[in-house]
Amino acid sequence: MTTSKLGITVIKEFEQLRLNPYDDGAGKLTIGWGHLIKKGEQFTTISPELADTMLANDLKEAEMTVSALVTVPLSQWQYDALVSFTFNTGPANLERSTLLTCLNKGRYALAANEFERWVYAGGNKMAGLMARRRCEKVVFKAGTEKEG
Repeated sequence: MTTSKLGITVIKEFEQLRLNPYDDGAGKLTIGWGHLIKKGEQFTTISPELADTMLANDLKEAEMTVSALVTVPLSQWQYDALVSFTFNTGPANLERSTLLTCLNKGRYALAANEFERWVYAGGNKMAGLMARRRCEKVVFKAGTEKEG
């Protein structure tokens, strides 16, 4: 499974394109469509095309994580919501989350409710993360209802 156009739209809506490095709200340097600048990477500015390439590469990591960790069937929308979540919070956070535990027990509704717990960056509750998690929850639940 790969992220659909809807999933990419959700990610882009919340990440927003930034061609210069910025602080992600948790003290981490980020660029493009939410690309976390890794050790050894240096950017002063990038093109929109490079931002899209970086997003595609970052999505592959999130997709591989979701595919490897989730053991129950997913609809496309559920998958998109989980990829967006993993793209934003990181693979390790999905792996240790109650969201994943509930999901892998087949408790889709409980898993959906877990999205809204992930609204902190740098110890601060962030309005942007609250909106993103509400959106991911809605997409996830819509995928559950659509399939169910």
